[in-house]
Amino acid sequence: MSPAATEARRMSRPRADALRNRERIVSAAREMFVEYGPEVPLDEIARRAGVGNATLYRHFPDRAVLVREVVIFVMSRTTERATTATAEETDPFAALRRFVHEAADERIGALCPMLSGAFDADHPDLHAGRELLEEAVHGLVERAQSAGRMRGDVAVGDLMVALSQLTRPLPGTACLNMDRFVHRHLQLFLDGLEAPARSELPGAAATLEDLRSSS
Repeated sequence: MSPAATEARRMSRPRADALRNRERIVSAAREMFVEYGPEVPLDEIARRAGVGNATLYRHFPDRAVLVREVVIFVMSRTTERATTATAEETDPFAALRRFVHEAADERIGALCPMLSGAFDADHPDLHAGRELLEEAVHGLVERAQSAGRMRGDVAVGDLMVALSQLTRPLPGTACLNMDRFVHRHLQLFLDGLEAPARSELPGAAATLEDLRSSS
């Protein structure tokens, strides 16, 4: 190997290691935010990620930056779930059902307690991630309703509210043991979304605009 190639390889290794460390930190943070809430000590996150405190702070200088990265990470993975379900399922309601269960596995309900306090909800990366997620979920709902497989008196906001409420853990409690009921209750909810509707819903459908204005 030439000296130039050796030097290039040497220079690329720290960047690869840094990327892996960043991924480990984000993954550990997501787990611990779900278990204990967004105020979990950062040194505990570093310990679970298998890195030193200095490494964590090198990537994430404060808690708000780390929380934002976790939220973007979860939104991105959830968007991928919606896109894949749309592409692989021929039955549009089966695609919607698959997405809801997989979004629950991504812990999307755990995002809500993080979106408070000093959290910068107007960060451009968050806006971009949210728009991609909303577009993907809207496509799932529109496709299922156009095919007559989903009742027409609900909107994307209804789906997202229910998904959040039915999957949101209570940090710092033994409620992680309740996870075994999540998919059961989600299936009950999904049965209520299928057409034909078996009842008339009170109130108006929750739109994405409604959710944004109330946040």
